[in-house]
Amino acid sequence: MSPMALAWQQFRLERKLFWRNPSAAFFSFVLPLALLLLVASVYGGDDDQLEILIPGIAGLSVMATTFNAMAFNLTFLREQGILKRLRGTPMPTTSYLAGFLGSAVVNAYAQVLVVVAIGHLLYDVSWPRDWIALIVFTGAGVLAFGALGIALSHAIPNFDSAAAYVNAIFLPVMFISGVFYSAESLPPALEAAAEALPLKHVVDGLSGAIVTGAGLGEHLGGLAVVALWAGAGAVLAVRGFRWESRGA
Repeated sequence: MSPMALAWQQFRLERKLFWRNPSAAFFSFVLPLALLLLVASVYGGDDDQLEILIPGIAGLSVMATTFNAMAFNLTFLREQGILKRLRGTPMPTTSYLAGFLGSAVVNAYAQVLVVVAIGHLLYDVSWPRDWIALIVFTGAGVLAFGALGIALSHAIPNFDSAAAYVNAIFLPVMFISGVFYSAESLPPALEAAAEALPLKHVVDGLSGAIVTGAGLGEHLGGLAVVALWAGAGAVLAVRGFRWESRGA
């Protein structure tokens, strides 16, 4: 069987495993939506704040369904010996990661569409003005955060410490990247840090697609930053991939 066919088989398996795990569905889908509804209730009818919040939560959802989920899931699979058993099959690393990441792509796009629909139906935020930019920045975010999540899983020593490792990155990045407010209001040092990280550029790209109608041409610099993170993450994800736990 070709590597592409093996990746497709792995993708199908990942979809089945996802829906058989209600907790995974909760943290991937319900948690970002709960944050959206809670923070939106604080903003009330402030249209300007809501137009920041909707693309911000959309970008956060992309990171949660890829970076967080992959770091947790791969650590669990490795420490439970499941990856070790997979190693005995003719599954190449690239095919396994492609199927694994492909499932995250589906989750991310579904989540972004749900956030966009809630923003329009409940809070009168416009439908996306540039669907192409929405699709491209969501995809770029998936690739970057997915690869980085896989790479981070290599550094996590065991599943018990996975939450600490993931949240030590996820929470600070979330708060400085303009998810709940404009990153331009941050102190210069934090704003510079946000500019160097991919989430801010994904949020800015989604904001352009949903709120302002700014297309890809106006966010090429941000897209380049996200692409650089995706490339670096992919190299680290493949080169550092381990089928077995350190104690095996």
